[in-house]
Amino acid sequence: MSSSLESRYARIRQQVDARADRLWEVALTLHREPETAYEEHRAARLLSAELERGGFRVRTGVAGLPTSFVAEAGPSHQDGERTGPRVALLMEYDALPGLGHACGHNLIASAGLGAALAVRAALGETAGTVLAVGTPAEERGGGKVAMVEAGVFDGVDAALMFHPGVYDWARAPLTASAQVRIGFHGRAAHPTGNPTQGIDALGALIQLFNTLGVLSRRLPPGSHVQGIVSEGGEATNIVPAYAEGLFGLRGATTSALEDLVDELRACAEGVALATRTKAEVTDVGGRYEHFRDNDVLSDLFAGHLARTGIRLTDPTPGIYLGSSDIGNVSTRVPAVHPFVAVMGADGPDGSDHTPRFAEAAGSPRARRVMLNAAEALACTAADVLLGAGVAERAWDCHRRKAGAGL
Repeated sequence: MSSSLESRYARIRQQVDARADRLWEVALTLHREPETAYEEHRAARLLSAELERGGFRVRTGVAGLPTSFVAEAGPSHQDGERTGPRVALLMEYDALPGLGHACGHNLIASAGLGAALAVRAALGETAGTVLAVGTPAEERGGGKVAMVEAGVFDGVDAALMFHPGVYDWARAPLTASAQVRIGFHGRAAHPTGNPTQGIDALGALIQLFNTLGVLSRRLPPGSHVQGIVSEGGEATNIVPAYAEGLFGLRGATTSALEDLVDELRACAEGVALATRTKAEVTDVGGRYEHFRDNDVLSDLFAGHLARTGIRLTDPTPGIYLGSSDIGNVSTRVPAVHPFVAVMGADGPDGSDHTPRFAEAAGSPRARRVMLNAAEALACTAADVLLGAGVAERAWDCHRRKAGAGL
């Protein structure tokens, strides 16, 4: 490694170290005061204020989302002219209802904040641009979906973030996902007074669940459907005229998810035909696309993190770790989303979305992981901004995977 690179990375490390206590204070503040999707007002104010003090130009309420923001550092061009690469450091800060930061978003926010501040302070004014992007509602609602559609990531050469977890994985096996509501319309009747006049909407919904049980046996790896009854009638002595289920679907790829949605719709229509009901199928919220990892950027991040003492591996084949709206970003621009463990995967509660993980997100191990991730993110951002051809190689990798449908 050249002395100039070593010097650059050393300056970044110094900047992260100088902010370590404040970054951990921010992480603990978010941890103590969890806010759920679209309600993250305190978190957004805290993070954007830190960035303003660090010399960033901050826009709030981006993409029509009150708790989103984009902070920018770099050349300001009134005519919109672009100069140099653009790197986005992503922050999530919503919590889970009843569980707080059981997904560690307080650490994602602090690491992204630390990386952005460190890059700007260590590199000064460069030809490129650093964006610190506050993305609300990852757990429910998909803030990044709206931000992608609003063009927030247009022109970005690298979208960088990390996620705390129970594995040290360089690449994130994140599936595509959707939520679909299916309602059956029937006809109310008294179950003994005039049973032949009734058309049982709840019976149709139950039949759909039975049909999906058969369907599930032949789904490809990474695909599944899970449903709940969200409405099933009002009284036991009335044949329900309306019943409704909410279904969560996942597919290893966006294409696989689309196939599964089509299968679900066909099952609902078949059940409706058989039961003389009418099926109504509607999407709930935006769909999360599968995550497309960028090998060029992931390898850079993993190398930088290894210098801090944390070594990442490839994910275990066949294990999928849910879905995220970072997938929608990754299909538009080169992106990374590595997992770094803040606790072990042992025991029945050895995963995120558990009380144990919420506790781990405020632990001494979490502090170390957050600071090391901030350093690795900042060094990766510096590589994109100053490394000869890094952005171009990242885009080549992105286009190659897109062409192969990966």
